[in-house]
Amino acid sequence: MSDKKAFRAEILHCLGDPGEHADATQVEYFADGLLIVEDGHVAGLGDAEALLPGLADDIELIDQRGNLICPGFIDCHVHFSQVDIIASYGEQLLDWLNRYAYPAEQRFSDAQHADEVANFFTDELLRNGTTTALVFPTVHEESVDAIFSAASKRNMRLLSGKILMDQHCPEAVRDDAESAYSVSRRLLEKWHGKGRLGYALTPRFAVTSSEAQLAAVGKLAAEFPDVHIHTHLAENHEEVDLIAKQFPWSRSYLDVYDHFGLVRERSVFAHCLHLDDKDRERMANSGSAIAFCPTSNLFLGSGLFNLRSARESGIRVGLATDVGGGTSLNMLRTMSEAYKVLHLESQSLPGIRALYLATLGAAEALYMDDKIGNFATGKEADFVVLNYAGAQITTRRLAKAEDIAEKLFALIMLGDDRNISATHVMGQKV
Repeated sequence: MSDKKAFRAEILHCLGDPGEHADATQVEYFADGLLIVEDGHVAGLGDAEALLPGLADDIELIDQRGNLICPGFIDCHVHFSQVDIIASYGEQLLDWLNRYAYPAEQRFSDAQHADEVANFFTDELLRNGTTTALVFPTVHEESVDAIFSAASKRNMRLLSGKILMDQHCPEAVRDDAESAYSVSRRLLEKWHGKGRLGYALTPRFAVTSSEAQLAAVGKLAAEFPDVHIHTHLAENHEEVDLIAKQFPWSRSYLDVYDHFGLVRERSVFAHCLHLDDKDRERMANSGSAIAFCPTSNLFLGSGLFNLRSARESGIRVGLATDVGGGTSLNMLRTMSEAYKVLHLESQSLPGIRALYLATLGAAEALYMDDKIGNFATGKEADFVVLNYAGAQITTRRLAKAEDIAEKLFALIMLGDDRNISATHVMGQKV
């Protein structure tokens, strides 16, 4: 028997990138809309008054009027192993890794600990309206099994893969070039394509990988062209200087990855704050993507992301929380900080474009826009029900908003997990 539901509410989604000027042709909004879901997929969308008379008798009607339904949020870069060190005071990137991140990650050789954190983390994502994520685990197999198992139990669409580090890191979180290949391949064959899961080859960043290890990752990437590649790029000035010394033959940080075959479609590079025009041109031509991590970039003092240059170059960009350097798993708060980062760069971020970066834009960055990101017929019905109330100040402000653009922007600026009324995965409330 098929599972059929119809959800009545305000409904908002993107059809493309609205840009800095909020192009209305790239947005679809229904003040009183109906989202029809059948067997976990979008079967229809439109004005409620037009669609209600034709609804079949066996469709369950769920009334969410007074709320706003949007596609589920997509987090393009986040570390599940770092949730316990979120909001750790006072370091820039490399010191922060040594003082907080590496010690926390050492604990993930314990499968019980890995499972407990993975279950907490995936529940927190869903509680915050995030239905898909590209996730850094740790170097340990146990952490990979834990995050994939937790996501599978919740039927989430999730990408992850064992971190690879064989130098310039503590022994407890170090592997080698040979195990980088063999263990990653074993985990890939175990999890890739299982349900809604996908594998990502995950060298932490070029600083912590030898040339032999990067070559091993490139070999795997060539053998499995449909998997993702997930790493960090040009986050911090000191990091960029280290790369220049470590790989003196390279033209740039990106060139190191490119040399080993890691710049391609389905490559997602977190941060990308310190790139030049040649880097951006190469990223665009290769089809690789950037994960824009505003709360982390501000918290660690790494710099400001140039969204305009990335998009004008033709690079795919999706929003990311980057917890635990990032300070919230909530995508509304992440959009709010993105607005402020871009404001400092003399760029604008209308609310609807912020929503695009967290939904359809992120899906495009992950090459999943044929499955998720908006409510096109046939796509998987992952969505969030946003409650306009939340805090008293939010309720008061939104009561004075004149249209959906003003409403959405105020909700982004003031909202948090209190505004997440419900999260649905494949049409099921989770």
